[in-house]
Amino acid sequence: MGLSVREVVAVLELLGVDRSHGAIWNWTHILSEAQSEPPTATPSRVAVDEKQIVVDGEKKWLYAAIDTESKLLLEIDVFSRRGTDPAAAFLHRLQEKHELDETEFLVDAGGYLTALARRKLSGQLDYSERNYIEKWFQTVSMRIDRFHSFWRGSPASARRWLSRFRHHYNHDRPNQALNGRTPVGEVRN
Repeated sequence: MGLSVREVVAVLELLGVDRSHGAIWNWTHILSEAQSEPPTATPSRVAVDEKQIVVDGEKKWLYAAIDTESKLLLEIDVFSRRGTDPAAAFLHRLQEKHELDETEFLVDAGGYLTALARRKLSGQLDYSERNYIEKWFQTVSMRIDRFHSFWRGSPASARRWLSRFRHHYNHDRPNQALNGRTPVGEVRN
């Protein structure tokens, strides 16, 4: 539903259920461990990019990949720096989970062309059709800003939050570009 932990406590109180902030926080972490990865995909075009974020006062880089057709968020990860090596590591994780032999990657340079060549993947510089990944970064930034200006905690806690958000984005959140369907619904359709 997109509620903060405090908002969930308030809603439960309205329903006559007395639960502490800590209990709700623990439930969300237990639930996040049980959430599934996105379904395996064979996308024809994937937009990849990275965005600087702040985790416990330190600058980190959030990497993400999205299927431009189904809008399925394929992979996300947090790295301590940006460049060719983190991009190659990110693409490697993506290759482990999805069939990408025939996939064309839409990139904005940022070390990706070299990383794609290392992984024997096809890609091109594309500043216009990469809008889907930019829109996703805007969505996640609005979500983060709603609760705090940066993550307090470790990169591992940021990864857990991002994993939960990816599940919500892929499975629960209606997508305007898909006429209200979810990305998982689009892939399975």
